[in-house]
Formats: sequence, structure tokens, C-alpha cells
Amino acid sequence: MALYVYAITKSSHPLDGLDDLTGVGESTPVRAVRGDSLCAVVSEAPDEVSVKRSDVQAHHAVQERLWHDGVTLPLGFGFVAEDEEAVRAVLEEGAEQFAQRLDELADRVEFNVKGVQEEEAALRQLVEESEPIRRLNDATRDGGGTYEQRLELGRMLHDGIQAQQAALAESVLAALRPHAAAERLAEPSQQYLLSASFLVDNDKAEEFTGAARQVSEELPEGVELRIRGPLPPYSFA
Repeated sequence: MALYVYAITKSSHPLDGLDDLTGVGESTPVRAVRGDSLCAVVSEAPDEVSVKRSDVQAHHAVQERLWHDGVTLPLGFGFVAEDEEAVRAVLEEGAEQFAQRLDELADRVEFNVKGVQEEEAALRQLVEESEPIRRLNDATRDGGGTYEQRLELGRMLHDGIQAQQAALAESVLAALRPHAAAERLAEPSQQYLLSASFLVDNDKAEEFTGAARQVSEELPEGVELRIRGPLPPYSFA
């Protein structure tokens, strides 16, 4: 029987409350497959695993329930094993590495930080702060100016926004890094000027959120910092 796998943890984990949970694909029970020193939390795998809202929520509900009572290695959504023997083989093969990572994540949580910027606010700031951009903007307003001027303005605005957002992201990272044990950064995108995950010691969680609030208040108009956490350490498992 194929099994959907949520997380790996030590056999000493209490595994409380699993009987009350409904797994991905509304499968029950959620239970443990035990190896020598580790165990995997699983449920029967649905015939087809698809990214439905209800299934993603069930996946995270199991992981958060486990994390509440002890350290785990939460697996990404959609991990399916052929059967119990396949699960035990993975636990046995990776026992040393899994145990080491569990020790590294003990008493730590994850915070996700995303930075967004309103495009109009970014453009307005560039026009206000750069005389060359301001001159070109005035020259090309209402369809005026030459093709070359409009092309140059577009290039300068693009490069200016990239530099502006890189500086904003670095200012946030500089403020948060002293309060975190590790970080994972995603490439900047059109949606986010910053997308980062931080691994934070439990006893520094309040300190980290305080630093995030402070740097958020110092950001210019039109820039917003979105913080999620504390969470199981998904990005560091």
C-alpha cells in the first residue's frame, strides 16, 4: 500500500494527537512507521496527489501538530513511498544524516519574510531623487520626446528600480541576520523584492519579530514587509 509521508522525527517524539487528524486525500489514520531510532509519520496515499487547498491544509496541519510537541523534519508536499518497507529503508539509509539534522533544528523555528513595493511609489521616488530621470520624464510626458528619449527613460527606470529594491532588501537582511541562526534566500521576482526564510532559536523569536517590526517601520512609503511565523522549519529540513 502506497503511503503519503509528512515528516521524519525521532522515535522519542510523543506523536500525540495523530488519531484526531485527517491526512491528505481525507485519509485516516495518520500514524507512524518506526525504524530503529527514527520514525516517519504517514497515512494511506490517495490514488492521485494534486495540489488542492484542502490537501495542502491537511499536509500542514499534520506537520504543525507534530512540531508543536517536538522537533521534526517536515517533508515537502507530495512525498509518496511505495510501502512501509520503502519508508523503513529510507529511515535506515539516512539515519545518521536525519538524526544530525533533527539535532540542528531542535528548539528552532522558521520565519518567512517577503518584501513588496508599490510600483507607483517606486517610480515616484526615482523621479524625485534623480535629476536625469526627472528631465527625461518631463520631456516625454504625454507622449512627447523622441523614441530614443523614451527608450532611455525606460532603461533608467528599470535599472533604478532594481538598484532601489536591492538596497531595500539588503537593509532588511542586515537588520534580521543578527537574530537568526541561518537563512534561505530566493531570487528577487516581479512580485517580491525580498523572499527569505530564517531559522531562529525559540528564545530569540520575540527578538527577531521585534527587529522585523522596527525595520518595517523604517522602510519608505509604498514598501511593505510581510512576516509569517513561527513555523515548522520547512525550508531547513
